[in-house]
Formats: sequence, C-alpha cells, structure tokens
Amino acid sequence: MSKKQLNLFLLSMVLCAGTYAQKTIEIATKNNVLILETDQEQSLLSTYLGKKLNNSEEYPGIQKLDKYKPGSDDLLNKREAYIASGSVNLLEPALSVTHADGNKSTVLAFSEVNTEQLDQNRKLTSVILKDPKYNFRVTLKYLAYYNENVIEQWAEITHNEKGSVVLNKYASANLTLSGKKFFLKSHYSGATREMRSEEAQLLHGIKTIDSKLGTRTNLLHSSSFMLSIDQPATEDLGEVIAGSLEWTGNFKLEYETFDEYYVRVTAGINNFSSNYTLKAGENFVTPRFVYTYSANGKGEASRNLQNWARNYQLADGKGERATILNNWETTYFDFNDEKLNELTKDTKKLGVDVFLLDDGWFGNKYPRNGSTSGLGDWQYNRQKLKNGISTLGKEATASGVKFGIWIEPEMVNPKSELYEKHPDWVIRQPERKEYYMRNQLVLDLSNPKVQDFVYQTVEDLFKEVPELAFIKWDCNSLIYNAHSPTLKNQDHFYLEYIRGLNNVLERIRKKYPKTPMMLCAGGGSRVDYAALKYFTEFWPSDNTNPYDRIFIQWEYSYYFPSIAVDNHITDMGKQPIKFKTDVAMMGKLGYDVRVNELSKNDLLFSQNAVQTYNNFKDIVWHGQQYRLQDPYENKIASIAYVDEAQNQVVIFNYYVATLFTNGVILPIKLKGLDPAKKYKIEEINLYPNTKSPIDKEKVYSGDFLMKVGFNPEVNSNRTSVVLKVQAQ
Repeated sequence: MSKKQLNLFLLSMVLCAGTYAQKTIEIATKNNVLILETDQEQSLLSTYLGKKLNNSEEYPGIQKLDKYKPGSDDLLNKREAYIASGSVNLLEPALSVTHADGNKSTVLAFSEVNTEQLDQNRKLTSVILKDPKYNFRVTLKYLAYYNENVIEQWAEITHNEKGSVVLNKYASANLTLSGKKFFLKSHYSGATREMRSEEAQLLHGIKTIDSKLGTRTNLLHSSSFMLSIDQPATEDLGEVIAGSLEWTGNFKLEYETFDEYYVRVTAGINNFSSNYTLKAGENFVTPRFVYTYSANGKGEASRNLQNWARNYQLADGKGERATILNNWETTYFDFNDEKLNELTKDTKKLGVDVFLLDDGWFGNKYPRNGSTSGLGDWQYNRQKLKNGISTLGKEATASGVKFGIWIEPEMVNPKSELYEKHPDWVIRQPERKEYYMRNQLVLDLSNPKVQDFVYQTVEDLFKEVPELAFIKWDCNSLIYNAHSPTLKNQDHFYLEYIRGLNNVLERIRKKYPKTPMMLCAGGGSRVDYAALKYFTEFWPSDNTNPYDRIFIQWEYSYYFPSIAVDNHITDMGKQPIKFKTDVAMMGKLGYDVRVNELSKNDLLFSQNAVQTYNNFKDIVWHGQQYRLQDPYENKIASIAYVDEAQNQVVIFNYYVATLFTNGVILPIKLKGLDPAKKYKIEEINLYPNTKSPIDKEKVYSGDFLMKVGFNPEVNSNRTSVVLKVQAQ
C-alpha cells in the first residue's frame, strides 16, 4: 500500500468513526436546557427539554434510557429535531420538499454545529443538516437568552440543486416532549371576545390551531399557547412549555401525540396556498418561534416571556409610555376644529399626556363621515378641519399636551379616490365579485409601489405635524379573494404581503425610531411578537367593558407584559368610574370619555387617579407580575406587580362574583416578596370622600404575607381595591 493510499485509508477510518460517534449539543439557559444529539445514522434528535443537570457530562445518557423499539407493525418514530417528509417518517413533518428533479423525499443528516456568544446573555447555536443525496441544506438556529430562560428557534433553508425546489411545508420548529399526559391551554377569539381560554388533554391524533385570514390573523385563534406535562400546571406548580410564533401572517400550530408517551409540537407559517419556490442559492428564513420551559407552573413561564419581551423584542420595552385621551367614543366621526381644540384642553385638564385624533379626519371628494368612504385618501378633510392637522398639533402643544393620530394605511374603501386611481393596487381575484369587510378592501403590500404609498402616508403626517407623538395603526379587514396582479407566483402571495408590511415598518422605524405606535386590528386580532418589534403597545379588544376586560387582560398576561397592553376607560359598562379606572391601570392607562360631562367628583377622582398612576406605573410596566387569584375560579380576582428590589408592590383586586355571596373572603396569599423584609399596606386610588378600612400603619413580614396572606376586603360594596405594599 502506497503512502497516499494509507493516508486515504486512515482518513476514511476517521470519517467512519466520526459518523457513528454520538454528538451532544446543549442549548442552555440559566435554569433550563434543550439537548440535541445524533444517533448512529447521523439523525439529529431532540432528547431532552427541562431543568439543567448539575453535571453536564450526564446528558449523553438520556438517549439510552429511551427503550422504545419499533416492532414489525410499528411506525419508525424518532425524536428528530426537525422532521422531513418522504422517507421513513410517516407522521406530520416540519419540512416537505419537492426537489428539482420532482422527488419528494428529503433526509436530513447532521453535518456540523457552530456556536457564537453574542453577548454575556445570548448564545446562538447553528446546527447544519444536509441531505446526503441532494445539495440541500437546513440550518437550525437556536438563540438562548440565559437570564430570561427563553429560546428562539427558527430554520434557514437553502440549496444548490439544478433548478428550483418547492417548499411545500416549512415550519420554524419541532419540539418533541415526553410525558404520561399532555394538556394544552389555547385561546379562541372573536370581535369583542378576544382571548377566550380553554385547556384540554391532548388525546390521539393531531390538534391543529391555525389561521388562513391573511391579516388580523389572531381573530379566531391565538398563536400563543401553554402546554402542561403529566397534569394541568397551576400558577405555581407543574411543568409547562409556553410558546408564541413571531409571525404576523397565516400560522399553523400542530400538536401530535404518538407512541403513548410523546407529543410533537410543530410551529410555523401556515403552508395553506403557499408553496414556496426556492431558487438555487436563495436562503429562505422561517419566522422565529419563542418558547420557555418552567418547572414551577404557568406564572414563572409567563414572567420569562414578559422579561424577554421587555428586554429584547417589544419596541422600547424598557422605556416609558404616554397616557392618552382618545376622541373616538366621544365624537366618533362628528367633529370639527372647535370640538377638537376643546378636547385638547380636556386632555390637559385630565392630566394625561397625549390627545389622540381617531378615525374621520380625512377624505374630501369622499369625506370620511362614516365607515363607507374615504379610506385611503389621507388628506385632511377641509370641511371638518379648516386649519388642517398641522394647526391641531400646534394647538395641542400650546395647550401643554402632545398630539397623536389614527391611520389605517393597509386598507381602502371602494368609495375613495385611491380606489378610482389605482384599482390595480387592491387585493382581489380578477372576474370575481368583490367582498367587503367593514366596507373595505386590503391594499396589495406585495407590490413595492403600494409599500411606498403606505410609507409616504406616514411620512406626510410628520411633514404636517413634525411633533407627532403617537400613531394608532389600525387594520380592520381580512383578505378575501387573495390575489396580487403584480406577483408572478400567486403561491407566494401570503408571504410577500407580510414581507411587504414588515418592509414598510422597517423603513418607518429607521426614520422615526422613538415615536410610540399602537397596534390595533379591530381589537386584539394582530397580537404577535413579530409585529411588536415595531409597535410599543397593542389594543387588546374593542370590548372595553371593565368586567370583561379583567378576563381579557388576564389571558394576555400569560404571554405579553403589561407595558404593551392599552386599557382605556370608556362609557361601555355600567360600573362606576373607579372600577373602570382600577381595571385600566393594570397596563397602559388611557381614556375615551367626555371629560366635560364628568360629574365634579368623577372628574376630581380621574385627575387624582392619573397622578396616582404616574406614581406607580413603573412597577406595573417593568415589575414582576404575579397572578394571585384566578377570576375564573374565585369571587375575587387579584394580580400583583413587584419591583426588582422587592420593596414596592401594587396589587389590583376586583369583585367578579355573578351570584349572591355573603362577602366572606379568605386572605389572599402574596407572592414575590422578600420573606425577611417588613411591609406596610395602604389602599390607594380611593374615590373622593371615601375611607379605607385598611390599616396602613400595621406592619407585616414578607413571610407572613406570602404564607398567610392579606384580606383586601373586596365585596359587592367595594368592587375594586388597589393596594400599595411598601417595604419599611
């Protein structure tokens, strides 16, 4: 044997040895870890997601403990980290591909892993998988946030085959979990009834939660969920995975149980009518799927997501927010310069920061005097606003407040100049009847000209009002008759629409990085972390009845921090203004009220409430949230916010009983305090001329308040109580 032949032989032996050597990859956070491993066939397996072991050298032993061996009639099921279809896997895949030669089989084998420490808190792991037959590659990305115990996961797909390949399905992530039983907490919605919750055991088959709506994609179902292992997790007990897909378009979440002890979660873009033709050399990047594991119930999981969102995802998540007086429920479409100038003065009188001019300020040939006309014609209405919106901005500044405005730039009324001039900008199927939702159609944001138009709409507002301090961005129509006259491949439509929207938002944020923007979509129909990268907050529901809002805001709190949630006091509901205000304070406070029609005491209370809120809002926005008592199971709902130093706490308590009760209430146990510290409790936000039964001079240990609790004395006569807990 020659020296060259010997070297080749030795190299082949090394390669063969490497082929069968088990590779263990740790995706670790402070408390948790995701373990990926290779098997003898170089498949990448997901073998563990849970609490970290003290000794990392023991992780390779986990895979050996899985004793499942398929028999002659069993399916071959591996715990693959990213499952491709067409080969030996016959369950629901994450990836389905038609290769350039027409073959529909894909096998993904481990190739290499790379890690990059982005900073002290974030580590990116990239695992490259390749098909042995085709020049086709998937890179799985895992971004671990150490202190937040959160992982973002996504896939990047590319190839160099001779021709294009078609991605028939392209999920962001697979998670394979083991346990005896699995319980899914998911959310269903409708207009004014957002985030209704249900929790049920996953039995045989696939549970699919998806959206095909194009816009307002959370209208019927939410892309956020919690999955408990073995038994339904409580607020403080049990294993739970909390996850949310970062995508503003059509989504699909699948939960498939198999082999009795496993569930596979597949999350990503909905491939409905969306086969994606991928050119050679092109890199297709899926949305990110964010998730966290908690061994201590749903409360810890939600705090993990909230902390991650404030620190990394939500626009200006660690910053401040403006309180608002909105004219919508005060005037609707009926206003003029004089009315609006009075409202700016009312904004100052109330003590809030911004006067927000809502719908109805635009359109001339087709005036926006109702929902049927003018949408798309973003020039101020010369009859209503004789002096223009620039003067309104100046008047607001002169009154000592800021000025904000409502827009819905993705939409158009058929009765508008824009529709007449650019019918080719509208999403609709040729030679089919147009179908309107709220008397409007959706503009084709896959068209670069439409993207420029939407961007210019915002740019023109800043030219008119350079000091513009707030934008409410609405989105009220779904996409019917989906079709773009400019796209060559209609299978790309749903993806290109969202890419176009994100392109516009990127441009706006690059030019105006600090302007607060509210994400609104007929209520909370567009709440996802991809959009919240650009928006400082969202409107959770058009239902502002405070009783209903307790439940709506409670459910959103499982995934989103309070600083992102807009809560307004309105005329909806028959509850007293104190109850409405206390509920709205559990987030970002705002008003939709006729200030000039408030009674003397209601006005005084509201003015004092704004000042009270300003004194503690930082705790609500940036503190740790603890849900103390569930409104679904108790007569009293209670939720607390604790500052980082554990010195100050704000507790909201609401009476939610619907049947007669004698008012006997057990103490509510607090959470998140320092057991060694001493605390005093004071009731705040009292209505004028009322006295609290709470003894504000009494001192309690944190240990006592967490083990025994405190009675806020909420009943049918004291329907809402806000407490301030202060360390001594």
